[in-house]
Amino acid sequence: MATWLKDFAVLGHAALAWLASWWRVIHLGALMLVLALSPSSHRSNRRLAVLSQLYLATGPILAWFGVLSALISLIVIRIVVVTALSYGLSQYALEMVVRVLVLELIPLTAALFAALRVTLPNGAEVAAMNSRGELTALARQGTDPLAQEVLPRVLAGMFAVTLLATVSCLLTLVLAYLAVHGFTLGGFERYTRIVGRVFSPAVALTLALKVFSLSLAVSLLPMASALYPPPRIRSKASSELQGLVRMFMLILLIEATSLVVNYY
Repeated sequence: MATWLKDFAVLGHAALAWLASWWRVIHLGALMLVLALSPSSHRSNRRLAVLSQLYLATGPILAWFGVLSALISLIVIRIVVVTALSYGLSQYALEMVVRVLVLELIPLTAALFAALRVTLPNGAEVAAMNSRGELTALARQGTDPLAQEVLPRVLAGMFAVTLLATVSCLLTLVLAYLAVHGFTLGGFERYTRIVGRVFSPAVALTLALKVFSLSLAVSLLPMASALYPPPRIRSKASSELQGLVRMFMLILLIEATSLVVNYY
């Protein structure tokens, strides 16, 4: 009986800790929203910090991510088009390409790529600053560390996901047209009709919300793990691992919700 009660207490403590960790994420997101809308965050020094983070997050990776996504998209487009032709389903090839690549794979790939190259390193940087007491020192000097150090990195992560997904989706739409119709405008009317049929208002809204949710997830969770590390193990590795696990859980939930909304 005592063992059963002890196991139940441990399970309850773990559940409370799990709920508390997600509550911190929600609380941090609310703080970031308030700070982003606050007039003090639009002063010249803080605006310069945000612009600097935006460039550091997207400038070095945008070109070669676009090239990489273009190569992968060309391979997938070719496979889908050839397979559709072999089965006599060529009329569905373009629609399949748009649905598979633009609606599903590219936003997910952009979010994961931005997480690995931007938001997780930013989270590790903030965790190191937190462990060295730099954030506390800023607070003692009268500077809000969230507005000065955390908000620019969160906005940069969201901007990176959104820009990478947008550029890659537009590039894929152009490549899909060229792969099927070549360098001619003869199929432009048919192509725009197919794309317009895929991107109904509901699907377009779902895609926009999906990209926004993914950008929010990969930007907030590493920062929450950096600012609120586990109580017993406050190492940099544990914070990164905690943020990575929760981030993948949330990404999976967002992707599953998007599939349900689009296809059911």
